[in-house]
Amino acid sequence: MRGLLVAIGLLTRIPVPIGHIGQEGQWPRTAVWFPLVGLLIGALVVSALTLAQHQASQLAALLGVLVWVGITGGLHLDGAADLADALGSAHRDPERFHAVMKDPHVGSFAIMAILFIVLIKLQALAMMVGEDGRMLALVLIPAWARLAAVFWSQVLPPIAPGMGERFSSGMGKAGLVGWLILLALASVAAGFSVLVWVALLTMSGWWVFLRSRVGGFSGDCMGAGIEWMECLLLLAMVFS
Repeated sequence: MRGLLVAIGLLTRIPVPIGHIGQEGQWPRTAVWFPLVGLLIGALVVSALTLAQHQASQLAALLGVLVWVGITGGLHLDGAADLADALGSAHRDPERFHAVMKDPHVGSFAIMAILFIVLIKLQALAMMVGEDGRMLALVLIPAWARLAAVFWSQVLPPIAPGMGERFSSGMGKAGLVGWLILLALASVAAGFSVLVWVALLTMSGWWVFLRSRVGGFSGDCMGAGIEWMECLLLLAMVFS
């Protein structure tokens, strides 16, 4: 149970009654709880949309996005921004990649990445407001994305010391397969088979991208993967 509370404290801004969350010795045991934290995030986003569904769809969607970003504290958006800046800046000079990843300043590529992600989520949520069936998928989407982050941390080498590499041993193969089966069954039972296929393709595609373009993973790479995977799963639900 302590691992769950630490995972909530690390991945969200939700206050938890536990101290020393920053102790690194606690971090490896949290990975097995990441998908459950994703389910919690999704449930809160759906709750926000449900409360505002009688308002204009764009306003309801805006509330949903604000809750989504607020719960995570923009943690994964920051990763998406850092990776976008590093990839954009290293287009002609690969040696700049790691230097830019460590740079706390925000560049134009980071701004574009954040803008695209927020707009995709805003428009997708607006199209799903009031449709109780499809809104239920929002509970599963953050869970799929966080399971994928654990998968990437297990099949890729770390490119630099950081938070990302400390989770790689936190969920064994049995836990990974168990969560995969659980989320797949839940998605199919809810009528969202498309989530399973898009999630598996995105998990594999991001792995190939990171291996070939980056050479491994980092916390920022995992955060970026979470954000873009959530966007793709939302689009899959909108167009399915």
